[in-house]
Amino acid sequence: MMRTRLVWFGVGFSLTGAAISHLVWKDLLVDRFALSSDVKQKFDALEGRIVNLERSLSPDPNHHPAQCKYMSHVLLTASWGWEGR
Repeated sequence: MMRTRLVWFGVGFSLTGAAISHLVWKDLLVDRFALSSDVKQKFDALEGRIVNLERSLSPDPNHHPAQCKYMSHVLLTASWGWEGR
């Protein structure tokens, strides 16, 4: 009788632990995807502002923004506070 109670206690404890860990894991995944989506959205907005800035600084109206990769790098590093570190 004591073994049966111990077995049922072990099964119940294991199932409860599994359910809690599943809920925690699911919550962490949701936070991860939300953070990933937020970062992607902010980088897309930053890229749009850089493209607009490149267009406004370009003397040639036929200039393509993808040709100016150095300017994008300079603007990104300046906005993040990196100065060749």
